[in-house]
Amino acid sequence: MRIVVALGGNALLKRGEPMTAENQRANVRRAAAELADLVRAGHSLVITHGNGPQVGLLALQAAATPDTPFPLDVLDAETAGMIGYVIQQELGNVVKDRPVATLLTQVRVDPHDPAFATPTKPIGPVYDEDTARRLAAERGWTIAPDNGKWRRVVPSPKPLEILEAEVLVFLVERGVIVICAGGGGIPVISLDSGGIIGIEAVIDKDLASSLLARQLGADMLLMLTDVDAVYLDWGTPQARPLGWVQAGDISATVFATGSMGPKVEAAVAFAVETGKPAAIGRLEDATEIVAGRRGTHIKSGTLLT
Repeated sequence: MRIVVALGGNALLKRGEPMTAENQRANVRRAAAELADLVRAGHSLVITHGNGPQVGLLALQAAATPDTPFPLDVLDAETAGMIGYVIQQELGNVVKDRPVATLLTQVRVDPHDPAFATPTKPIGPVYDEDTARRLAAERGWTIAPDNGKWRRVVPSPKPLEILEAEVLVFLVERGVIVICAGGGGIPVISLDSGGIIGIEAVIDKDLASSLLARQLGADMLLMLTDVDAVYLDWGTPQARPLGWVQAGDISATVFATGSMGPKVEAAVAFAVETGKPAAIGRLEDATEIVAGRRGTHIKSGTLLT
């Protein structure tokens, strides 16, 4: 099968871990071992990844310089190259008979997307509430709660088109394992002149991966994170995992906007448009998820009566 595999930021950098190069490489190495098993099973992979912690850290570093800091679209590109490099290297070390390549990916968005007026995408490190509020006042940030802590949030417009899709198809059809749409891709808008230019935002990686999977004609969308399934009533004693679900029986609106909500939205969009399954689960369970034995699987269908 041709599978678009979306590696969540929390699958590459565990919650609470310092954002060191050593920690990130160790986690990527662990991810590469799981992905290699899918390749050995005969699947063709296109790999995407998150960048929330990393792009936030780069933004902090950029803000500390006396010169004008780089905008978010440039930092998105920087993280895509940085993380893609490590994934490419570690995966190439364990899959020696297949070429692996990283491609910077531009994703067109609407400059009038309402997301620009309502930032929701968490980036960077977590803070206690007092520190977060102080930094927001000093730096003009928008902040929001995140798993008991607080983080900076930025606009996350809907992806409309993967501009390099034709190049990606060319590579995939020739057996290349491609790493692309890093951090959701580099957000760009169309100019009246016919060109494009970057815009300040971070696109949700799962929504971009869903669009990518549809444009590439993928057989499956696989979103890997640090939880084993999608849970109803998450964080309560009534929490229960979902197994196989029809797309019409699940709504992204009942899940957290900054975490599981976009994954469910991405899965439903892929399943409804293609008639093929999307799945969500733990990185360590990747092979079992593809086999249908673990994780949450969303397939096309309408609301049961």
